[in-house]
Amino acid sequence: MLNLLEKLMFTEKTVQELAQLLGDKLTQAGLVAATAESCTGGGVAYAITEISGSSLWFDRSFVTYSNDAKIQMLGIDKSLIENFGAVSEQVVEQMASRAVKHSEADVSVAISGIAGPGGGSEEKPVGTVCFSWYNAHGSSKTETYQFVGDRSEVRTQAIRLALSGLIDII
Repeated sequence: MLNLLEKLMFTEKTVQELAQLLGDKLTQAGLVAATAESCTGGGVAYAITEISGSSLWFDRSFVTYSNDAKIQMLGIDKSLIENFGAVSEQVVEQMASRAVKHSEADVSVAISGIAGPGGGSEEKPVGTVCFSWYNAHGSSKTETYQFVGDRSEVRTQAIRLALSGLIDII
C-alpha cells in the first residue's frame, strides 16, 4: 500500500500519467484490469484506453449507471442497493469483485457516487464517492471520499483516485 506521501505524489500526476503508470505496473506484474463505474460514466476506462497498448493489460469496463444495470450486468444483490443505497461501500465491494468474476481481469476498481449538482442528501451529500479496489490474488480495499467541486471536478478527482488505488492494489 502507498504511504501518505506517495498518495500525495500521485494526486499531483495527471490522469494520463496515472494511466500510463498503471499500465506499466500491470505489465510488470502480468496482471489485467477491469472497471465497474457508475458516477464516472466510463471515465476510468477512457483514461486507460487512451494509453497505446492498453489492450494488453485492460480487459473491459462495466458502466453501470443505473441500479438495474448494476443488478443485470454485475449481478449485484438488489437487497444491498435497497438496504444501503447504490452509493455505499457494500455495493462497490460487490461491484469490484463481480467485475473480476465477469471478466478476464485480475484487478478491478468500482466507483459509485453523487457527482451533483443534485442528488445529494444530508447523509450522502454531493461529492460523496465510494470506491472499492479488488485484487483476485488476495487484497481489497474499500473507502468513501468527500470531494469538493462541480460535477466535472468531482468526476475528475474520482478518476484520479480510482487509478491511484489500482496502482496501489497491484
